Amino acid sequence: MKKVGIIGFGYWGPNLVRNFVGNKNFQVTKVADSRQERLDLLKKQYPSVTPVLDTADILNDPDIDAVAIATPVFTHYELAKKALLNGKHVLLEKPMTATSSEAEELISLAEQKGLVLMVDHTFLYTGSVQKIKAMIGENVIGKVKYLDSTRINLGLFQPDINVLWDLAPHDISILSYILEEKPYSLNATGVSHTRNGLENIAYLTVNFESGFIAHFNCSWTSPVKVRLMLIGGDKKMIVFNDLEPTEKIKVYDTGYDVKTDEEKRKLLVDYRTGDIFIPKVPGTEALALMVEDFAQAVLVNRKPIADYKSGLYVIKILEASAQSLKNNGAEVIIK
Repeated sequence: MKKVGIIGFGYWGPNLVRNFVGNKNFQVTKVADSRQERLDLLKKQYPSVTPVLDTADILNDPDIDAVAIATPVFTHYELAKKALLNGKHVLLEKPMTATSSEAEELISLAEQKGLVLMVDHTFLYTGSVQKIKAMIGENVIGKVKYLDSTRINLGLFQPDINVLWDLAPHDISILSYILEEKPYSLNATGVSHTRNGLENIAYLTVNFESGFIAHFNCSWTSPVKVRLMLIGGDKKMIVFNDLEPTEKIKVYDTGYDVKTDEEKRKLLVDYRTGDIFIPKVPGTEALALMVEDFAQAVLVNRKPIADYKSGLYVIKILEASAQSLKNNGAEVIIK
């Protein structure tokens, strides 16, 4: 059993603590947070876990084998670097770091020391996303043509990152997981209705050399909460509604064929509307599967689903999107 310390007991930290405590391969020994009231709550819920105010009590503890970090993104690099230098495996909350150069340095350090560096892209562990990836791999929907994602709600405004950095990592990580092709360029536009200049509504379009296109609509100012993803293939199309309690995925036997009438110079489009198939997906908590994946990476060196490559992929797109936003939606080549 590996001993783990968790840094951050705010919004997401409690979920990590619960799932690490519930995993047979880990023993949560310490949890750090700078707010005493949060540590008081921890002590009530988990009397056997030691609460600490200083992260150094975890990072410098020789008995702790792994660290999970659920703090604001601007702190990720320093905390993860110290943990890796002290020989600890690291799980980072998304997004991985504030810049791609920070991510690349952490990756290099983890490889040098033979340590696990993983990112908590929880959605990759949902039964829905696993099913979507399997269907694409089995050519159920044919060649994938586009991905269209809407992730909007009212709040929670973040004080240090814009809405793309907050909401888009979920769906960008799904894109990186289900599509092997690397993106070529992107365009991003958005608007800030607050005085801090951080966009609360943003639209991101990611372009691929094959002609595949991905579009992301993110907002903190919507009157309704929507978590919807459309994936179109040349055979069938997938609708993934994460707010649907039971029928999260629907596969539409729907499509079209395009022909050109050279004489009349017209496009002739034949539309096909067939059956709707609703596959059954497992309801196991995704975060529990993520923690187990981290455990297997630590114990037997198994490559995790949400590895650092996935984390870097997301950061590079977010970084380029920030550049495009500053230039009024200008196309940015993804390096």
